Amino acid sequence: METSALQSGAQATPEKPSIGLVGLAVMGENLALNIANHGFAISVYNRTTAKTKELAEGRARGKALYPTFTMEEFVASMERPRKIIILVKAGAPVDAVIDQLKPLLEKDDVIIDGGNSLFTDTEKRSGEIEALGLRFVGMGVSGGEEGALNGPSLMPGGPQTAYDDLAPILTKIAAQVDDGPCVTYIGPRGAGHYVKMVHNGIEYGDMQLIAEAYDLLRQTLGLGAAELHDIFAQWNEGELKSFLIEITADIFTKIDPETGKPLVDLILDKAGQKGTGKWTSQNAYDLGIPIPTINAAVESRILSAYKSERVAAAKILSGPQRPAFTGDKQQFIDAVRDALYCAKICSYAQGMALLKAASHEYDYHLNLSELARIWKGGCIIRAIFLDKIKNAFLRDSALTNLLIDSEFSGDIQARQANWRYAVQTAAQLGIPAYATGASLAYYDAYRTAQLPLNLTQAQRDYFGAHTYERIDKEGTFHTEWFS
Repeated sequence: METSALQSGAQATPEKPSIGLVGLAVMGENLALNIANHGFAISVYNRTTAKTKELAEGRARGKALYPTFTMEEFVASMERPRKIIILVKAGAPVDAVIDQLKPLLEKDDVIIDGGNSLFTDTEKRSGEIEALGLRFVGMGVSGGEEGALNGPSLMPGGPQTAYDDLAPILTKIAAQVDDGPCVTYIGPRGAGHYVKMVHNGIEYGDMQLIAEAYDLLRQTLGLGAAELHDIFAQWNEGELKSFLIEITADIFTKIDPETGKPLVDLILDKAGQKGTGKWTSQNAYDLGIPIPTINAAVESRILSAYKSERVAAAKILSGPQRPAFTGDKQQFIDAVRDALYCAKICSYAQGMALLKAASHEYDYHLNLSELARIWKGGCIIRAIFLDKIKNAFLRDSALTNLLIDSEFSGDIQARQANWRYAVQTAAQLGIPAYATGASLAYYDAYRTAQLPLNLTQAQRDYFGAHTYERIDKEGTFHTEWFS
């Protein structure tokens, strides 16, 4: 029978843990190490014993990290109230672990699902688990493996009392920025996983916009990886400064050792996805909130998967002739930068509008200023302009859309001509700018007092007697159009 370090005293600290973690894949292992590195004793369990041993005898040697080899031993190793983080694949694996834990736990113990679970699953689990006298937290964790180890952005939702018990640990292991740790109490039940879902939707939009900016520069100006690195590195010194711009600049420096070519040029143009972007789009449709930039990003990934069809279509379908660029090179680079910034504002505006609607619909009581603050560090969408978003909602907590905040509306007004120039150039040359164009259309639609949907309403009434309202008098009307 295996003997745990807690039983044998082989580790450096004899303290009995009050927190444990199930699931030692990359994220789980790094988060466990993060907790131990901040002075908190932690018990760990993994279905595969070899993985637990490897961690205990390797990266965790000398730390207050206690390996256990059965679920019973794992639960018994902790002091009460136990706080147990689950980091396994979303869906059935989460339910399987919860089912193993439930008969072993006692009143007020806390189960924390730290994976990318669908928020409706978290809502369901919350009710079932709390009916047993336990507490359930759905916690979004953003930052990838590096963030998990060195400081992620954490989005915990569930009972306030559970967060209060977790806060001494979470505030230490989260990323730290100028105005505090990148963690806050998000709200009840599924609020944490909901916010993480929308965070990921914004991330999809951000990544697609960057890819389109790269494509515009590459195809219009014929720039190579070295020049692209210089441009993105320069952009990372200004208003676009962010994790994603930073890593994009780095990507252009990586040379494939086999061919001597930039590695990015050898990577197949088929993007994967794990579902959170799709969930964001689906939920936005349910709530009636337009998020076209995020939708375009999801659809772009889906379309990228049709590689063989696209290759075949490229031989049949023609686009416009692409003459050599004769304009001012730096002016176009600046235009693409401004288009990226304006489109990025729209992507975040859509995400925050969705969060605002969900806060009301699901009674989450979300603090949008705090959400922007905890995204400033650790997470994938961390960016310098999140400070602007935080301040916009501090100025007006009832702000309906970021686009009408004075600072953001001023930013777009100053860059609008360049934004339109970049989108116009993409259209003229037949370069797909799916999300950048969607952002511009969203901006134009949102600022338009009179949209052509009066005609749509007339059509609906014509073929389906769906009725319509009028601009000159109150009430609902129907017309016999074909009489």
